[in-house]
Amino acid sequence: MPFAHITGWGMAVPDKLITNADLEKIIDTNDKWIVERTGIKERHIAYDGQTTSSLAVEAAWKALAVAKVKPAEIDLIICSTSTPEYMFPATACLIQDRIGATKAGAFDLSAACTGFIYALNMASQAIRSGSLKVVLVVGAETLSRFVDWTDRNTCILFGDGAGALVLKADETPGGVISSVLHSDGSGADLLSIPAGCSKNPATEATIRAGLHYIQMDGREVFRFATRVMAQATREVLSSAGISIDDIKWIIPHQANLRIIEAAARGLKLPLEKFVINLDRYGNTSTASIPIAICEAIKDGRLQKGDKFVLVGFGAGLTWGASVAQWTGVLETEQMIRPTYFRLFARTRSFLRRLWLRIEGIVWGRKNS
Repeated sequence: MPFAHITGWGMAVPDKLITNADLEKIIDTNDKWIVERTGIKERHIAYDGQTTSSLAVEAAWKALAVAKVKPAEIDLIICSTSTPEYMFPATACLIQDRIGATKAGAFDLSAACTGFIYALNMASQAIRSGSLKVVLVVGAETLSRFVDWTDRNTCILFGDGAGALVLKADETPGGVISSVLHSDGSGADLLSIPAGCSKNPATEATIRAGLHYIQMDGREVFRFATRVMAQATREVLSSAGISIDDIKWIIPHQANLRIIEAAARGLKLPLEKFVINLDRYGNTSTASIPIAICEAIKDGRLQKGDKFVLVGFGAGLTWGASVAQWTGVLETEQMIRPTYFRLFARTRSFLRRLWLRIEGIVWGRKNS
């Protein structure tokens, strides 16, 4: 049976920064209040023209270059996002087109901040079943487009970014070992965007009421999160038959430092065992875990052979965890030229669009 190894990784965040000092100028808050309650000092915000898919594509190119995987070798693209480019088509399809993944299936997955763990589990199960060999998993968000910048309880929390992992089949033991997934829809109203979909389509009334912005019961979400983070970690370790003493790192969803501290206390682990970067990025939702993975690799914390846990929670309510063993890049002599493949993808996309138009004209004449 093949194992699902993480062989490529990449992240992308906007250059634009909004610091706590910047927020002091527009809302009634201050740096000390924000840091004490969240641990966040700054967040990256998408500029005009930068989108969920553009961030996702940049992260994907980096992950493919590390994995030395050609876009045409990808079997499936899963994009986990709460801020898709459109209701439809799927943002994953836009990624597929822009990287030239000619044989890949593509779909979006919506499980809020837990979405990347859901997507990672789906990808690893498909590989372990033998049905797929290479899967690109992307978590991407532009949450700033859905934040009410006059609401000091939510605008201080969220940032934009994307992270991508390439999962590849290999007979060597390692990679994603086990996952647990949970949901509780009775808490759906605790964290939501009430309008903009089929229940409350966009109207002048919904826009005036601010129902297209993130609405959150912060106190109840905090209680929920502090309960499930440690619980999900223990559960996934039990399902994998691994002791917590064998775990090198816990990589949590980066929502709030106090939540991570509560998880550490619940697991009786020092905070130093947790990969934390929310002070520089804020809550990037489903992108937060892959971004944290990329940084743990870059600074040398994540080493070959290390076992680690990914754990998160989010709207839905959803929560879950995955445990994996790090093996890094699989040996291959194949070389990848990102510049060449970027050019190929743009050319292919242009020719495909042109062909679809010609085909539509010809088909229309035949049936007129």
